[in-house]
Amino acid sequence: MFDKQRLLELVSQNEQELLDLTAKLLQIPSENPDGDTREISTFILEYLRTNGIEAKTYEPDPNRFNIVASVGPKTGKTLIYCGHSDTVPVGDLEQWDFSPFSGEIKDGYLLGRGASDMKAGLAGLIFSMVILKRYDVPLKGELVLAIVPDEESGGDFGVPWLLDEGIITGDGCLIAEPSSELNPTIGQKGSCWFKLTVNGVPAHGSLAPFVGKNAIVDAIRAIERIRTVTDLAIQAPAELKELLQVSNEYLLENERAETRGVFEKITCNIGTIQGGTSANVVADKCVVNIDCRLPFGITNEETMVYIKQELDQLDIDYTIESFGFKSSANYTPAENPVCRAIVDNISYVLKEHAYGVLQWACSDARHFRVHDIPVLQYGPAELDTIHGFNEKVQVKQVINCAKVYTLAAIDFLNE
Repeated sequence: MFDKQRLLELVSQNEQELLDLTAKLLQIPSENPDGDTREISTFILEYLRTNGIEAKTYEPDPNRFNIVASVGPKTGKTLIYCGHSDTVPVGDLEQWDFSPFSGEIKDGYLLGRGASDMKAGLAGLIFSMVILKRYDVPLKGELVLAIVPDEESGGDFGVPWLLDEGIITGDGCLIAEPSSELNPTIGQKGSCWFKLTVNGVPAHGSLAPFVGKNAIVDAIRAIERIRTVTDLAIQAPAELKELLQVSNEYLLENERAETRGVFEKITCNIGTIQGGTSANVVADKCVVNIDCRLPFGITNEETMVYIKQELDQLDIDYTIESFGFKSSANYTPAENPVCRAIVDNISYVLKEHAYGVLQWACSDARHFRVHDIPVLQYGPAELDTIHGFNEKVQVKQVINCAKVYTLAAIDFLNE
């Protein structure tokens, strides 16, 4: 067994390399949707190969390819370390106080789009594998690194493809998605994204509402009905009572009291609305993209049945089409070995009590659970900046997470 303190010393000795790696990832644009992640993937490939780790690439899409690498023997258990290289778009550049592709360190923070979600965590996974390889740390099993280019827009070309094709499988998985320092996410809500299309009858705008049928007005009525999903009383399974209680207490302890109950309710976000052709034309079409997140106790199908029942009470011409994220709530028990390996080493590194909680969003973790692979998420983050302007992450968190990743791989594979 490799001494834990010795491993921590090795990470500390090489921490500048970790920060330089993170900075470089931040400096390479990899926005999604409709992005091209070839540049960042090519950089990662070269970094791995420079450090003696050969990786394979898998290309389900011309502009996006997956990277899979491994260290350790294939005779024991397999642990998957997974991260995505894509980010959400940077948005309005005028709203940023620094370049979204900065990668600089200022006041103890690394700056740039993807700093928290999740290039810093991804860098930590890559760096952890390199450290284990560089110093010939003995492993009784295989550590697999899976880097995917397509998570932020639904992930069709990433994790689910790798799993469905049988390219990766394992006894446990860690995804370096953003989390709080002491609380990895061991479960998550389900997701129900859909597009509502409302059709109207065009006419001259000067005669509305006497003639024509305005699709935008009907869409507003439809939205009001759809948003009533948040009022549904949903009963979670009895075995999740403790996890739900712990997760709600976590919200209170982290000054998120306004979100208490989010794990037991459906949330509903009206994301985009597009309708009409001109101010003086009664709109003949309105398209609304909607994101609902589902708690334990209700399925995607049951949610859509309720929504359609509500809309059918209105005198409107509409269609609904699912897209993007679609899943039911899911979790990995806290006592599972992969959860224990991460949680125990968070406590070891930070010298504080760590425990797993639920996540109010969702991620690639759902795909691993569909394939019966226990999974949790833990990564460095400044949570309030995720998907917003001025995204950043604390340098000390980046380093501490890399320490946890390195120690957890040893504990899980060598137990």
